[in-house]
Amino acid sequence: MTNKVKRDNPVIILGSGRHAKVLIELIRKSGRKIIGVTDPEKVIGEDCLGVKVLGPDSKVFEYLPSKLDLVNGVAEFSKKGLRIKITKMMKARGYFFTPVTHPSALIASNVSLSEGVQIMAGAIIQSGAEIKSSTIINTGAIVDHNCIINENCHIAPGVILNGSVTIGANTHIGTGTSVIQDIEIGQNCVIAAGSVIFKDIPSNTKVIQNRTTKLAYIP
Repeated sequence: MTNKVKRDNPVIILGSGRHAKVLIELIRKSGRKIIGVTDPEKVIGEDCLGVKVLGPDSKVFEYLPSKLDLVNGVAEFSKKGLRIKITKMMKARGYFFTPVTHPSALIASNVSLSEGVQIMAGAIIQSGAEIKSSTIINTGAIVDHNCIINENCHIAPGVILNGSVTIGANTHIGTGTSVIQDIEIGQNCVIAAGSVIFKDIPSNTKVIQNRTTKLAYIP
């Protein structure tokens, strides 16, 4: 497994919602120190699974970028725009989003993981796959050989990507979806949960599958 940068700084998690709580447990298993979480809607000092709320995201700026790593805990699909906005703001100030991987994930030795990638419990990523920055491979997802998943994607729990699938940036692949081999899915797409994708999907498309296995495209 390869990463562009390997660091072991203490971390701050941006956000304190459901996904952030999963990340707290994951990071604890790695043995890394968690300074706290940020959330402008919570009271400073409030407890979040044993980690203190520090205040708004601006609390990060009290730490030098060289002495701190960040983890983006904003993952709700309805807040994807916020997740991307926070990432861009922090990176512009020189902060680094550390990749995080659950110890139960199975990742081939020649997989490429970029900055800020999150690999959750039970995920499997096979030889030659490339996962680009700020993408989430969620619980139990399978990414087979030579897949390319571009930045800011969410591969939801139980998704199966067969070999040599390409996923464009900012795309959501819904829970339990299966994508056959050699398929290309464009950027800014939403694939509904439980779909079976058997042909290429153009960018900026929503896909809902009906019971006759036909794909309905919603531009």
